Amino acid sequence: MKAEDLLVPLKENLAVEHDADDALLLRCLSSAVSYAEGYQKKGPDYYQTNVMTDSTKQAVIVLATFFYESRDGSTAGFFADSPEAAKQVWETVKLLLQGDREVIL
Repeated sequence: MKAEDLLVPLKENLAVEHDADDALLLRCLSSAVSYAEGYQKKGPDYYQTNVMTDSTKQAVIVLATFFYESRDGSTAGFFADSPEAAKQVWETVKLLLQGDREVIL
């Protein structure tokens, strides 16, 4: 699955109807997919050729939403009123990704 495959669900999640930020959204998605691959110990570009579970897709969308909403490098946008909400995003992403994490013995 490529980042482009998640662009429509990400835009739906963000309630973005225009195409002006598509390049930025694709960068956010690419970063979120890379994070998922790293966290799950899958290796780089794993999801280019392997199926992404619904749980991982949701984690990528949540994380890409966070990156987009916080694109100025601070806790901004939706998260401006509650820094704890930003922390909760990361906890939620980790929980969603955990089920598909490779166990290294």
